[in-house]
Amino acid sequence: MAMDNNSGSMRGPLRAALSAFALVLVTVVLGGALGLLTQAQFREIRQSWVEYSEGAERKGILISEVRGLLGYGGIIHNFKNYVLRQEDEYLDRTSAQLAIFDKVAAEFGALDLTAEERAALDEIERTVAQYADMLPLAVEAAAQGWTPERTDARVRVDDTRAIAALEDLERLWSALQASSSSRLLAAVGQGQTLIWIGFGSILALVLAALVVGGLLYLLFRDLRHAVADLAEELGERKRLEQSEGRLATAVEQSPATIIITDTDARIQYVNTKFTALTGWSLDEVKGQTPAFLQSGDTDQQVYQTIRAGLSRGEAWHGVFRNRKKDGASYWAETTILPLVAPDGSVQNFIGISEDITEKRQARDHVVRAQKLEAVGQLAGGVAHDFNNILTTIVGSAHLAALDASEGSDLAGEIAQINIAARRAQSLIRELLTFARREPAEMRSVDLGAIIEEVTGLLKASVPPMITLRHDPPEVPLFVRGDPTHLHQIVMNLCRNAAEAIAGESGEIVLDASVTVAPEGADPGPAHWVRLTVRDNGPGMSAETQSHLFEPFFTTKPLGKSSGLGLSVVYGLVDEMGGRISFQSELGEGSVFTIDLPGAEARDASERRADARTPRGSERVLLIDDEAEVLGTFRRLLLRLGYRVEAFTSPRIALDRFEADATRFDLIISDMVMPDMSGEELVRAARGLRPDIPVIFCSAYKPRHVSVPGVLPVMLDKPVEPPHLAQEIRKLLDPSVTAAQ
Repeated sequence: MAMDNNSGSMRGPLRAALSAFALVLVTVVLGGALGLLTQAQFREIRQSWVEYSEGAERKGILISEVRGLLGYGGIIHNFKNYVLRQEDEYLDRTSAQLAIFDKVAAEFGALDLTAEERAALDEIERTVAQYADMLPLAVEAAAQGWTPERTDARVRVDDTRAIAALEDLERLWSALQASSSSRLLAAVGQGQTLIWIGFGSILALVLAALVVGGLLYLLFRDLRHAVADLAEELGERKRLEQSEGRLATAVEQSPATIIITDTDARIQYVNTKFTALTGWSLDEVKGQTPAFLQSGDTDQQVYQTIRAGLSRGEAWHGVFRNRKKDGASYWAETTILPLVAPDGSVQNFIGISEDITEKRQARDHVVRAQKLEAVGQLAGGVAHDFNNILTTIVGSAHLAALDASEGSDLAGEIAQINIAARRAQSLIRELLTFARREPAEMRSVDLGAIIEEVTGLLKASVPPMITLRHDPPEVPLFVRGDPTHLHQIVMNLCRNAAEAIAGESGEIVLDASVTVAPEGADPGPAHWVRLTVRDNGPGMSAETQSHLFEPFFTTKPLGKSSGLGLSVVYGLVDEMGGRISFQSELGEGSVFTIDLPGAEARDASERRADARTPRGSERVLLIDDEAEVLGTFRRLLLRLGYRVEAFTSPRIALDRFEADATRFDLIISDMVMPDMSGEELVRAARGLRPDIPVIFCSAYKPRHVSVPGVLPVMLDKPVEPPHLAQEIRKLLDPSVTAAQ
């Protein structure tokens, strides 16, 4: 019985010991199992984090860059803008973005991609490659002068599948990001669940393994805090990464250029807009100062003032004219700011600029249009009075020349007066033509005769050390144009060449010949005529050549040139359907070439002026409200043998005509007069005598004259006396004129 009791008493401790051992064993096994599970869970968290940071995050950044290169302001947008506008700025942007895309696509392709992601990337690369292949064709089309519609039809690329592929990439990336985030959050959640399981097991075993339970409690309490801190840190890091990603995307896709430098003004960063606008990449400018952008228009003192202000923490705002990599320039409205640390020290400088080149050009166009409008008003206002004055000068000089001995000093002085009057007349015509207030009269004109007339006039006015040379063509060269405008073209080109030689010894050579039609010209004319004006002057710089045909541009000192000559030439040549070009190098002189549509000689209404001044004895009714002009015309007509009755009042002249309509053989009248215009006077006169011949001498050239009967002859003031005499005989001797 004792043995049984002992065995019974032993069985209790043994059972307790076995129970305790079992509990300890269970505790150890449970602790080991929980440890293994915790270790596995930490590996899962680490792997999830690696997958998120090195996979989905990097793909997201690259996809954002691809979206920027294909979206607004990207390759497709700039390519289409270049096709429509044919401006080199969009060509440069497209080329730069194609190079950036190749780098981004190569980096994206090197990642671990799914088959669907790689197929989408391949589709985008194929479409961008099509744009790259079409870019040279668009450039060639622009060089050949194709219209945007024709170019677009030739180089259009279907980018629908590429856009869809980009959306697939973003969708796959969103799915990958969601999967990675879910895996990471799930791992953290499972870790927290294990903590609660550990606490429950410890509470169940606390009676048998208090020490073990206490240690496990402390262990898992620390684990809980670590996991909670890790979860909080992961959430905060995710929010920071999202914020930094949005900020980086905003900076890269900003429509303004952004430069960040250190406190020594050494560049650390430039955004995509800067590289697209200037042509310089980040690698090319990193470590340099922004001095390579300077065009030389801004004084160095300004830059020193900016640096001093920035060092004091002051911002600066202004406008620069900067230089691109290809040498072109652009205007940038710029703000430069110091980036200040929390302790108040300046850590970096940031420059933000907006390209305002187009805005400035638009402003310049408005100013130029206002200036042209002012010129037109000025020309219309002074033309009448000025040409009346010139009429008196030209007519009086002609009358004086009739009394001067040939070769005498007086004859030479009178010739100089005539030359000066001609030049003043040419200037007024330039103003009227430039303001489009003098309509053209297109007809067949002998260009050789125009050249001979101009060179004859200029030989007496250019310095004696300048030689004017022209070899007349073997046959007349007729062109379709206005004789007065052709006279202006040749006169302005020769005068411009003489001013370029600027008093030095030199030569101006004029040549006219038949040529082939220029490329892209109207195929209608049977032949074309080429006029070249060559001088051996100093030539022109590239800067001067770029502004050559701009109105009011001149390299001469103030008061020496109007700046209208070449712009008038350009407008007149274009109006006649011709082409103008030039070649010039410093020290090598200049050559201007003008190609004009030819005309048939049998259609010529212009003939070389007769040197003689015909006379007559008929009775002429002369009307002009300017007493000086009236007196000049009266003396001239009396000198030619005509009987003249002159009136400054058109109403008194009409009363005289109505008293005896058969008394007069010819009416010569001004157009614009007070009380009654020349048209009104002639309408009333022809109501009494429909066949009365009429000549209008006016400072204006009206576009339309409305009078009954045969249209009057229109002569521009100042009229050449021989020309007036010849026109009078044409009207009074119609049978002789018809025979000629």
